[in-house]
This record gives sequence, C-alpha cells and structure tokens, in this order.
Amino acid sequence: MSDAVIPYSRCEHIEKIRLKVALEERYLAYALSTIMQRALPDVRDGLKPVHRRIFHAMWLLQLNPDQAYVKCARIIGDVMGKFHPHGDVSIYEALVRLAQDFTTRYPLIDGQGNFGNIDGDSAAAMRYTEARLTDSSMLLLEGISENAVAFHPTYNQEDEEPIVLPAAFPNLLANGASGIAVGMATSIPPHNIAELCEAALYLIAHPDASCADLVHFVPGPDFPTGGVLVESTDCIRDAYKTGRGTFRLQARWYKEEGSRGVYAIIVTEIPYQVQKARLLEKTAEILLARKLPLLGDIRDESAEDIRIVLEPRNRTVDPVLLMESLFRLTDFEVRVPLNMNVLAIGRVPHVLSLREVLQQWLTHRREVLQRRLEYRLKDIVRRLKVLSGYLTAYLNLDIIIRILREEDKPKIALIQRFNFSELQADAILNMRLRALYKLEELNLKKKFDFLGVEQKKIETLLSSEQKQWQAIAAEITVVRNKFCPDSVLGRRRTVFARRSQGNIQQAMIAKEPVTIIISEKGWLRALQGHLLDYTALSFKKGDKLKQAFHAMHTDKLLIVSTSGRFYTINANVLPGGRGHGEAIRILVDMDNNQDILTAFVHDPAEKLLVVSHCGYGFIIKERDAVANTRRGKQILNIKTPDKARFCIKVLGNYVAIVDGDRKMLAFPLSQIPEMSRGRGVRLQHCRASGISDIITFTWEEGIFWKDMSGRVFRRLPDALEEWRGNRASVGKVVPRGFPKSGKFYCL
Repeated sequence: MSDAVIPYSRCEHIEKIRLKVALEERYLAYALSTIMQRALPDVRDGLKPVHRRIFHAMWLLQLNPDQAYVKCARIIGDVMGKFHPHGDVSIYEALVRLAQDFTTRYPLIDGQGNFGNIDGDSAAAMRYTEARLTDSSMLLLEGISENAVAFHPTYNQEDEEPIVLPAAFPNLLANGASGIAVGMATSIPPHNIAELCEAALYLIAHPDASCADLVHFVPGPDFPTGGVLVESTDCIRDAYKTGRGTFRLQARWYKEEGSRGVYAIIVTEIPYQVQKARLLEKTAEILLARKLPLLGDIRDESAEDIRIVLEPRNRTVDPVLLMESLFRLTDFEVRVPLNMNVLAIGRVPHVLSLREVLQQWLTHRREVLQRRLEYRLKDIVRRLKVLSGYLTAYLNLDIIIRILREEDKPKIALIQRFNFSELQADAILNMRLRALYKLEELNLKKKFDFLGVEQKKIETLLSSEQKQWQAIAAEITVVRNKFCPDSVLGRRRTVFARRSQGNIQQAMIAKEPVTIIISEKGWLRALQGHLLDYTALSFKKGDKLKQAFHAMHTDKLLIVSTSGRFYTINANVLPGGRGHGEAIRILVDMDNNQDILTAFVHDPAEKLLVVSHCGYGFIIKERDAVANTRRGKQILNIKTPDKARFCIKVLGNYVAIVDGDRKMLAFPLSQIPEMSRGRGVRLQHCRASGISDIITFTWEEGIFWKDMSGRVFRRLPDALEEWRGNRASVGKVVPRGFPKSGKFYCL
C-alpha cells in the first residue's frame, strides 16, 4: 500500500464546511435526540420511549396480569433487540423503577423477586427477577390492538412500535416523571388518580375552567411513600398555574408515651425518594457533631413498615421543636420540585400548567376514541358484507350448490351471478357444511340486525362531539371508581398540614438575663444578669459608656445608626463580660461614616418614631424595621448634612418637640403618618440649629421633665395650651424652668 500523499487538487469530492457550522448542526441534532428520545415524557401518556417500548414488548409477549411471570432477561432482550438499541442496564433500571411501589405511585410492572428497597439497596440481576404487566399498565395499553394509536417503523425497519400509548388515565401526573436533557429538565411529582379524574370530568363539563378551579380537585401531589405536605395553598396554586414551583414534604411522625414522663418520637413515613439508610446515617453524623442538641439517640426498628425511633435529650424537650430541628438540618424534610416541561402534543418541549396537561390528555383520549370507533366501524362494515353474502347464499342455496359442483371457477361465477364482492365470495367458499342448517340462518339474521344497530350508534357518535365527550367522561368515571379513595391503591397517602411556627433557635438558647453594654465608640458586649450599677464597667482608653439596658439571652436587638439604617443582632451572639466586647462593624456591615444612634430590645407589638436632625420623621411598626441581613435595612432616608437624630417608642397621643433655639411645639400624634421607609414629614419648622429633643406623651397627663438638680416639673394640659399647635409650626419659647440643655429628662 502506497503512503504517497494525494494532492489537494485531485480531491474534488471533498466538501468544505466551516467547523462552527458543523459543530452547531451536530450538537443541535444531539440535543434534539436527547430531548425527544430520552429525557422528556410525552404529555399524552406520560412515558419516555424506553418505557413505551418495554410495555409494547411485554404486550407482544402477552404478559397480562393473569398470565405467568417471565424472566426480566427475556423482556430486556426483546426490548433491546427489537425496539431500543441501547444498553441492557439502562433498560433494566427503567423496568425496575416501574415495579417499585416506593418509587412509582401506581406500579406499572408486577415484579417477582428482589427489586430493591427503600433503604437504597439495588435490585437483583435481571436473570433472577421476573415480571408481568399490572392492571394499571393494561389501562395504558387499552385499545392498542384496535388501531387506537399510530405506529411507526422501528430503528431497523423490521417491525413497528407505537408512537404513543392510548393511556386511559393521566399517567404523566399520576406517576410523575423526571429527566435532564440538554438545556432543559423536567420534574413532575406523582398525584392521586381519583383526584385527577375528578378534575378531568370537571374540565369536560366546564371547558373554560381555570387552573384555580381544578386545584380544588387536585390539592397537591400524592407521594407513594406518604409524608406530610406543608406548603401553603397559595404556593401550590401558583405552582400549578405556572408549571413551576416546589413543595415542602416532611416525614410523618407521632409521639409515643413511655413510663415516668419519658417519650419517644416514632417516624412512620419518610419523604419521597429519600433512602432510609442514608437518612439515618446522615442524621447520626449530625448528632455526633453536636448540631442536634435536642436529640438524644436515633435507631431503626423498621420491618415491613417504617419505624424510626427518635429519643429526645431529656423529657422536657418539646417534640415539635425537636422535629423542627431535624426538618431544618436533615432530609426528614425535602423540597420536591415541580417543572412540568414535557413534549406538548408529543412534539414540542413546553412548560404546561395543570389545566393544559389535563386538556391535552383529554384531546388525546378523544383521538383514541375516534380511531377505535373508526376501526370498529370498518370491522362492522366488513362483517355486514359477509353476513349479507351469507343471507343471500341461504336464499339461493340450490343455485350456489350447483355452481360449486359444475363450475371450474366457482368464485368468478358467484361474483357474476349474484354481484358478490371478493370478500363475500371467499366467505361463501370457506363456509362449512354444518353452517347450512336452518337455525344458523336465524342466528345470522340476528347478528346482521345487531351489527346494523351498532353501526348506526357508532356513526351517530362519530358525528357528534358532545356525545364523544360523554363517552370519554363515562370511561374516566370507570377509572375513577376503580381507584376510588376506599381502595388500597386509590386512597390518598400524603396529607396536608401547616408548617410549625416554633422558634428553633430560641429553643436551643438558654433564656438567661443579660445587660447590654454599648460604648461611645461602638463596642458591644452582654454581661450576665441585670446590672444596676454601671460605674464599675471598664472601657478602652478614650472610650466611655453610651447606653446600657436589660435584655434576655433570647432577645433580638435593634440597632439604629446615624444614617437611618436599622440593624438586627441576636443577644446570644454578643461576647460576654471578659474584655471590652466586639466592635459593631464586626457584627454588621456598618459604614465607617456611621455611628450608633441608639439600641433597644425588639418588641414586634411596638411602634417607633424616627426623626432626623432637620426635623423630618414618621412612625414605623417595629416589626417592619427588622433586618434579615448584615447590611441592615434603610428606614429613614436622609441627605447630607442631615442625619438620624432620634428613635423613640410611641407612647401616648401627643408629641412635644424642642429645637435648638429653645422653641417648643406640642401637636397630636395622629398628624404624623405611619410609613415603612422614607424621609417622612416636617415635624417642626426649625432653623439650622435642628431638633434638640422630642418625646411622646398623653395629653391628659401633661408633660414631665427634670432639671439638672433633679427637681421634677410638670405642666398640665391647661398650662400647655400656649405651646399646642399643628405639625410643622415654629412653636414658642419653652416654659419657665425648662432645662437649659433643651432636653427632657422625663420620668
């Protein structure tokens, strides 16, 4: 063989193709093949090609529920050799999942042997296991021999396979589906067939029904392993409307009482697709890492049913809080995604809503009904022709016998003599002699009349859309009754409940009294107990006490900065009494140009009055000021050189405000708006000197203040009329005896 290089000029058959174009075309072909042939299910029967080919092969093997089991190796061999030219392992795994009652809500394969378990153990080899179809899979195949669906050639053009199965129930939603394609994925949890049938019947009766109407019949998924769905109704409704969402699913448990007040928590159902052995292993690891302080021990006492025993640390532990801690840290609670990305009408990948899925399934069922009726009508027409020929033969029996005895070509003679079709002539020639007695003629007339009546019914049904939907509704009703809630397979397994509102973090923190110390330079610490004397406190050089107040170790603290931003810190994260504490900028993301204005214990029921130096402010509910991040929450909007000046609790029905020019104004609290954030409104018309102090009080009780010597002064309502006015007024000079500092030292 020569190694000579062929000149490029002699290679006229070589076609130039740009590498970019070639890669795009081939990758697109690969992506489409993955999407259409592997990953996404068909909306009509809820199956992928591998599942559809398994059922078709088993149907050809006549593995009906009343027949004997057959080795799975035989089934996999037929599927791989005739229909699905891929690896036998992947085909067998697909078959195994269809037989697992903890994976498939309505098992479509009846398996005999080791098909795995909920612990995560794999199934035995295919040579050891056997399988056959179930009643549910027979519903999927119902009418396939009556031309209910179209067929197309197999990969080697030697046989035919169905494009889609008839699907007498909405298998896509009933058993769910999952898959990952190129650039898209699908994840559909299983649902209850009876509820789906109810929704389909309602949609037939009310074609304009909305998705919200159908959610009344399909309240949520129904998982084969049960569990408790703790998602809100609004979230479930939105998920079904958009075709995307998530469902929070928890394990089902109950409290088992013991002796002397000791109890144990028994888990009887775990979330869907969670392996029990792996769940116990991970929980034990977290327990050993001391991240579950409320849990004492965990053990598995499962036999055929699940029984996981959880022992609390002590008898005083609240079981609800214990389970809530497990839900947050382990797979005793999971999020099940909903992404109804399927092959719409069997051709186009699209995310469908609950209504669209049911509507397209109903459209498919109407096409199946029409094809079966047309097939039956053709068979009836053929049978009527044959029976008509038989009846003619009975009326002319002597002539026909003479033709059969004398003619060399009796078929042609019969056609010419009686104007028979070839079908009728062949039927007469194949007739047995024992069919010529008088009673058989009467039976043929009855069959002819009966088929004639059936032909008219089918023709009427094919010409009426309303009657077709009535027939479909009757079929769905039969399926609904078969899987009614009273049956073992049809009863709902997943229940609904509200998510527990227990505060796990506070339950794990000891409720102890502390004193919060804040220095002028922004150093924070929490000393044990409620201190009354702060003179013994030590600070860094050049620093001193700014604020101190009592709290509990479980409290939330609100810290207000001079920029009008609110920060939230848990008291338990503050350092103890040793040292000088930690800087505020280590605990939260506070800018260097900000300082602490004030801090206090959070009370969701209270309201706050926030005021800037220039006299602008508003009222805010304290629960709206809580920040969930280190960056805090901007509440009071200010512009330089203005800054936040006051943040006080709202008490009473009036406001008294004093500016830097010692002008005081009192006005009703109702004149200040309640907002969640913003600049607010002008409270007092003051000059550049700004606001000196502000308080809220009850008008009927008057105003209290204290001078520098400690004497207490009080102004009753009659004496305050001079300073009473409306918001944004200038006010008048403070009363005689008011502190020269311009501040209230109220009791």
